[in-house]
Amino acid sequence: MKNILKISLFAAAIIAAPALSRGQDTSTNAPAVAPGQTTPAPAKPKKQGLVFRGTVSTIDTNAMTLTVETRTFDITSDTKITKDGQPATLGDGAVGEPVSGAYKKGDDGKLNATSIRFGAKKKKETPAPAN
Repeated sequence: MKNILKISLFAAAIIAAPALSRGQDTSTNAPAVAPGQTTPAPAKPKKQGLVFRGTVSTIDTNAMTLTVETRTFDITSDTKITKDGQPATLGDGAVGEPVSGAYKKGDDGKLNATSIRFGAKKKKETPAPAN
């Protein structure tokens, strides 16, 4: 009789345990809210595209293409082009000049440039140490 009572209490505890643990679960999948905010901060946009870097081999302003070493990139109206930190056009680039940027591969297999920066990347100036 004592064994039957122990087994039935043990069985009842096993059956009730999952229900109790689910009832106490207060976690959510909602994003965290910083103190003082009423809504979560917006997610930072991810950089789009693959990066390229090299030397300009050819520029074709008629076909709107830029060849960097062995890869040819198509230039669209959405391509952002800069030179020395200023807005530029494809014609502002020169063969042999360093170039970098980003591109996306199109469904047709073409490499579509999303951004182009002509010229060497400027190094950040370090302030002279104070004496």
